[in-house]
Amino acid sequence: MASTDPEHREEEETQAAEDEDTGAQVAPIVRLEEVAVSTGEEDETPILDLKSKLYRFDKEGNQWKERGAGTVKLLKHKDSGKVRLVMRQSKTLKICANHLIISTMSVQEHSGNDKSCVWHAADFADGELKDELFCIRFPSVENCKSFMEKFQEVAESLKPKEENKDATNAAGLLEKLSVEEKKTESKAGEEVAVAAKEDSESKPEKAEEGKKDEVAASST
Repeated sequence: MASTDPEHREEEETQAAEDEDTGAQVAPIVRLEEVAVSTGEEDETPILDLKSKLYRFDKEGNQWKERGAGTVKLLKHKDSGKVRLVMRQSKTLKICANHLIISTMSVQEHSGNDKSCVWHAADFADGELKDELFCIRFPSVENCKSFMEKFQEVAESLKPKEENKDATNAAGLLEKLSVEEKKTESKAGEEVAVAAKEDSESKPEKAEEGKKDEVAASST
């Protein structure tokens, strides 16, 4: 028995319409193709990955300004072995920091806050190198210590390589100077030998001339 209630009847008709399969297929107006997105991190291996909030010191305003909240990473290149620090904002993925870690860098705990630390870097986040003073804050003391230890470990590991390189360059320079000195000494020795030979050849001639002078003098 059909319901005489208008609202009830309308609900039944709506449900019947939803259950009915028309078999119609609607083709998409625009076909979207999958596009490969490159992050620039494909040839790097993350050695540290922590959530944090980054600040930079504004020299003009003499104050700290928030750079963004997201994930800070230390990425090691698979071929060169270089390590860079990269941080992106969590929502927009905009780069907050992007710089190499070098042997002269050092990270220190921010005074008065054991969850934060500071360091100087030549940063390239804005597309050009800028000398920045960064401060980064972590949710826990443990994460801050992990960041500082890994950062310092990378910086320290680069020092022997640079010192060895300098030593190699110095040794090469000394070797070059030594070779040049040997060449100079050899050349000087050759010149002395030639001079001695010329002197020895000229002595009999002088002796012969002396005899001729003596004979001429006695005949007079």
